[in-house]
Amino acid sequence: MGEAIEQFFAALPARAPLVLRGPVSGTLQLDLTTANCTDHWLVELGPGSARVNRGLGPSDATWYGSHDLFERLIAGRDNGMAAMLRNESSFTGQVVLFLAFRRFFPDPPGTRDPRETAREQAGRPA
Repeated sequence: MGEAIEQFFAALPARAPLVLRGPVSGTLQLDLTTANCTDHWLVELGPGSARVNRGLGPSDATWYGSHDLFERLIAGRDNGMAAMLRNESSFTGQVVLFLAFRRFFPDPPGTRDPRETAREQAGRPA
């Protein structure tokens, strides 16, 4: 398994208070495949908290995808919803868990908040 994936999951509990502000709760299983091997991660999400465990277990939702896709997601080079629409990944269960989890993924490189751009434009003389 890639070191970037290990680091991503290790950082989730510390990042959760800033990322998970809404009333989300449940367990999301992520199945990451490569060749004939599947790694399983369980992420228990709650308001402002996340706990990560390796392995299988009871979950409210499951996301299936490749290691390569997941590495692109955690690098901001791909979008989770777009990957599902392209049939590169799939999902079962409570969709709100994936919608909350994808907030942990960074924006694509070079992306700016449109509000910042608007503020900059408003501050310039016409």
